[in-house]
Amino acid sequence: MGKVIDVMSLYPKDMNIYGDSGNVLVVLRRLALYGYEPRLHAYNQGDEWPERVDMILGGGGQDTGQKKITGDLFKRAGRLRDLAADGTPMLMICGLFQLFGEYFETSEGERLDGINVLGAYTVGQSHRMIGNLVEHSDEFGDVIGYENHSGQTFLREGTLPLGHVDHDGTGNNGEDHTEGARVGNVIGTYMHGSLLPKNPAVVDFLIRAAVTRRYGEFEPDQSSEQMFELARLDALADKARKVAAARPR
Repeated sequence: MGKVIDVMSLYPKDMNIYGDSGNVLVVLRRLALYGYEPRLHAYNQGDEWPERVDMILGGGGQDTGQKKITGDLFKRAGRLRDLAADGTPMLMICGLFQLFGEYFETSEGERLDGINVLGAYTVGQSHRMIGNLVEHSDEFGDVIGYENHSGQTFLREGTLPLGHVDHDGTGNNGEDHTEGARVGNVIGTYMHGSLLPKNPAVVDFLIRAAVTRRYGEFEPDQSSEQMFELARLDALADKARKVAAARPR
């Protein structure tokens, strides 16, 4: 048995749209191929918080899904902020990206407060930003996914974007050519896809951060078969990236 890594899927019942659960599957698979033992905790509102959390993955959802989970999210906000400050890697997609910021003001003027892990705020608009997207990141190279959101997200000073986009009308707000946000090991992004199967560099960042935080170093213990399978998945991801990058919006 390998060293255990505890992975939390945050609100999968209400915040899992456009295949975001695929992010969880690819993390579990790659952890196992590196020789670790992934242990998945699906956390929904009202559930007991697990004893150990090494990585947290959250997806997108409709506005109704966001409203359903906000009460429970605020009960867990202090713990989530502490975990983020302590270096726990997190990936929050779309709706949870918004709620991990300061607030989300809907197009009707209703305000949903966030939990202030990421220095960002979101304002709803009638126009949707939707389509295939390639963003450029210093750490991960090109990140490839699919955005579908009407909220415009603006980053506070000192909050870094995940990457930059080339065109107006895309990314966080359609104006400043930023996409996503990074604070420490926490990533927020509008990239669906699912994102991680096509972006191994992002998956491996989350995995290395989780393993190093728990065990002090990242030391894969792999068989030749596991190495071969990991290389096969990377080759498939490369093909998928090329296809996705060539698709029109």
